[in-house]
Order: sequence, then structure tokens, then C-alpha cells
Amino acid sequence: MTSLDDLRPRLPSPLDEVVDDRFARYGIRLLLKRDDLIHPELIGNKWRKLAPNLTAAAGRTVLTFGGAYSNHLRATAAAGRLLGLPTVGVVRGQELADRPLNPSLARCTADGMRLHFIDRSTYRRKSEAETLAAILRAAGAEEAYVVPEGGSNARAVLGCRALGQELRGRADLVALACGTGGTLAGLAAGLAPDQRALGVPVLKGGFLTDGIRALQHDAFGGPRGTWTLDDRFHCGGYARTTPELEAFATDFERRHAVPLERLYVAKLLYGLVTLAEEGAFPRGTTIAAVVTGRPFP
Repeated sequence: MTSLDDLRPRLPSPLDEVVDDRFARYGIRLLLKRDDLIHPELIGNKWRKLAPNLTAAAGRTVLTFGGAYSNHLRATAAAGRLLGLPTVGVVRGQELADRPLNPSLARCTADGMRLHFIDRSTYRRKSEAETLAAILRAAGAEEAYVVPEGGSNARAVLGCRALGQELRGRADLVALACGTGGTLAGLAAGLAPDQRALGVPVLKGGFLTDGIRALQHDAFGGPRGTWTLDDRFHCGGYARTTPELEAFATDFERRHAVPLERLYVAKLLYGLVTLAEEGAFPRGTTIAAVVTGRPFP
């Protein structure tokens, strides 16, 4: 098995200032934390969350969960190919089993991941011990190392703490888009006491607060850091966008030559522009926005 060190991650990731009049007119500096440049295939927070779990797997098959367009499934599959690890992806939606694979799932199989489709009701109960055991049996992976959906567990949170530590003293506010909340849970723990973190959830439902608290409890024994969420910028839910968001992302790319992943990063930056216009940030504020991924080809 190839060592994680052999993959040569670019750490710490670059921190670049961008001059954008939508922030500058309010006296705000915008920095981009380019976690999308950590590794060409294990991108951004996927590296930070997967690396400690891959080490813990110690060569065993890695089984994890995701939807049909899951960035996490693709990253896990790529890691398996690069490291010589067998991987199994449990995909939400039994009805997808008889359909042609979309480009995201096709990439997973091309990287050697074995896909196992389950119905949505079972998927919702996957964290229950009996249901998980049944899934592992059905997938022929009873001895596998299990990574939860989105890669968020205590090990992942501990891995993401380094992101906050890399940003200590560099910004007043660190902002990122959130799926399962593991990156924010670790990031907030790594920041200095006078810094705060802002999460922009990309799923509807307002459920992340309790999840982040639980992840911090599992990783650190209790709450860490100062963090808040703003639930207004999901654009209809996960894997959904709007024409307005698409226009914003295209314009941002034109202005700054930074490719914007639409399902997370574009929603984050769109939210930050809106908050700046609303007067949410005092003049003189420096914001570091974490670029957690890049567009899927």
C-alpha cells in the first residue's frame, strides 16, 4: 500500500487575496484559502477528512456512503486507486441500480470502487447498528472499515483542526460551505480565540447545529471555538443551483480566474457577497473563504 506521504499533499494550502469591489466598497478584505490545490484528486476538505481515516483503515477495505453525485464517494474511490485500497460505495437510491451510471458514479467505478445501491428508507437508518450490519453483509464487506457519509467522524474533525491552525492570525472570520459539518467542527477548534467561523449549509433542513456539536463532543469532549451558521444560501438544497447562482459563479470566475465548484464554493461566496451588502461585517474585517473543492469535469 502506498503511504499517504507519497501522495505529496500541498500543505499548508495557499492563502491568496482577491480584490473584489463587492467587498472592498465596504472596507472588507477577501482571502481565498485554496484547499482545492492540496492534491489533484484528493481535493480540499476531502483530503483533510479522509487522510486520518485512511490511516486508521490500515489496508482494509474502506466502505462509505453517499448520494449519486457525492464528492465524498469520488474522493474515496480516487484514494483507493492511489493507495491500492479496495473501496465500496453504498449509494442512496435502489432505483439507480438499473440505470446507466451518471458521470460521478462512473468515475467511482473507473477508480475501482464497487457500488452497492440501497433503498432510501434503509439509507436513512444506516447509522443504526442493526441496519449497518445488514448493509455490510449485503455488500459483502463485513470486515470493512466504515467511513460515514461525507467523511465526518471524530478522526475527520481532528484532521480538519489543522485547517483552523493554518489560518490562525490571518483573518477575523473564516467561512466555508457545509455538508455534514465535520470540516467546520474541526476548523473552529483550530482557530485562535479571537477568530470566528461561519458555515453556509448547502442542504435544507436546519439540522447541522446539533450535528456539529455532536462531532465536537466526539472529537474533543465538548464545544470548541466560536462558530455560527447561515442557512439562507442552499439554493433549494443539495446538488441544486439557480440561474442567479450560475451567473454569479461565472462572473466570479471571469473576475478572478478561480474555478468555482457550484454546489458548495459558489454558494459560500454568493452568501458572503449578500452578507457584505447587508452590513453583516464591520469595516476593516478580513474574511478567509475556504475553497473546499473545484468543478467536476
